[in-house]
Formats: sequence, C-alpha cells, structure tokens
Amino acid sequence: MAKREDFRKIDTGGPGGGGLQNPFAALNAAGLPPGPAEIAPPPTAPAPEKPARRGRGVLRRETAHRGGKAGTIVGDVPAEVSDDELAAIARHLRKSCGTGGTVRGREIEIQGDRPGQVRELLEELGFRAAGVR
Repeated sequence: MAKREDFRKIDTGGPGGGGLQNPFAALNAAGLPPGPAEIAPPPTAPAPEKPARRGRGVLRRETAHRGGKAGTIVGDVPAEVSDDELAAIARHLRKSCGTGGTVRGREIEIQGDRPGQVRELLEELGFRAAGVR
C-alpha cells in the first residue's frame, strides 16, 4: 500500500502553470461570430380577446362512492354544448389538472379536490363558473 507522501498535488491553476491544459484556451473573441449590437425588446402582442360567453357551469365537490376522496364535478352544462364538445372540454380539464376524470351524462367528473383550478380553466374556455371556490 502506498504511503501518504507518494501522492502529489497537481497544479491546475493559473495561466502557464500546472500540468493540465485548458481546453478552452484556444478560443478567443476574434474566432467567435459577432453578437447582436443591441438586444431589441420583444414586440408587444395585442391583448388576447376574451372568449365568447358560452353559458354557466356549476362546480361542486363530492366524495360519494370514492372511498372518502373528493372529486370536482362540473354540472348544469348548457344544452348548446354538444356531447363531443363536452368530451373535448373534459379532456382539456384532465390534461391541464394532471388527473383522471370522465363524463357521466351531462356532467364532467375530475378526480381530486381542484375547484379553483377547474374554475380558472372553465373561465378561459368562456364559461361562467358558479358553485364552490
């Protein structure tokens, strides 16, 4: 076994000193492409239009038949919303909340206690959300 004195320190610091080479020493400012003279501020986008009002959805929190775990239900969806569109809205809510859920009848069930998040998402889609907060 080697003794402690057999180990030597390798000098890695400073220009011209040390046994290791700097892999970035060959790079210099002349070899790099010129950068932009001035960074322009990003163009201001027009304010997004508010979505058209599409009716009202009522939020409620239920624990029935879920083993004590809460679920967020969106009920009283207007009849103008087709079944295919209701399924698309449910898919958007599930993806945005990162949970599971389903459509039963004319109600959207989202797993978990997320009424605030579901309310924001519904309002982005143009619905008025009533019920639990």
